[in-house]
Amino acid sequence: QVQLVESGGGLVQAGGSLRLSCVASGNTFSINFIGWHRQAPGKERELVAFVDSVGSTGRPHYGDSVKGRFIVSRDNDKRAVYLQMNNLKPEDTAVYYCYVQALSPPYTFWGQGTQVTVSS
Repeated sequence: QVQLVESGGGLVQAGGSLRLSCVASGNTFSINFIGWHRQAPGKERELVAFVDSVGSTGRPHYGDSVKGRFIVSRDNDKRAVYLQMNNLKPEDTAVYYCYVQALSPPYTFWGQGTQVTVSS
């Protein structure tokens, strides 16, 4: 089991910035991917960004809608992942979910979600 606790959501004006944090606890030794999805009202959950386990800090990957604006990073010592969101747009409004995924044994765990609202 892996527990995920997110923080950092809130209300911000368009063009502003927010930083989300997610800390994992429990059986985290086999995690391969850690990152974020989001879900807006009436829409499907979509990938925002994640970090893989290649190298000492992992490689970031981004969904097309956030490339160039968001930065994802991973802190293995703290078992955490961060999402720096810049130049926010109203269409970024959604509940953001932290997740971890392992390949062997295969599992995925999700956080409870944190609301991000961007006003125009």
